[in-house]
Amino acid sequence: MSVLPWVVAAWLFGVGVYGIATSRNYIHLIGCLSVCQSATYVLLLGIGYDWGAGPPIFYDHPPGTPAVDPIVQALVLTDIVVGATVSALLLAMALQVHKREGTLDPQEIKPLKGQ
Repeated sequence: MSVLPWVVAAWLFGVGVYGIATSRNYIHLIGCLSVCQSATYVLLLGIGYDWGAGPPIFYDHPPGTPAVDPIVQALVLTDIVVGATVSALLLAMALQVHKREGTLDPQEIKPLKGQ
């Protein structure tokens, strides 16, 4: 097993967290959150990959042939769908904040007042 996917995932996550911490715009913040989530794709694919293994299609392979884990691939696909959905929801919320407040800077948005 290679350490490269772990290093790449840690680097992507670190860059995303730094972007989230220093962001002064909601659109930038959502993009940085997507970068953090891409670290999970790299990590899951790195964990599920097996050097020398074939694709997880067992139609014409004899029993005992090594294959890449298909469950990890399904988890990555699910993670991509969930990430796209969350990003779309957050972008729609940012659009509503911009319509209501006229800005996307979190420091300039007024706090909500109770009724």
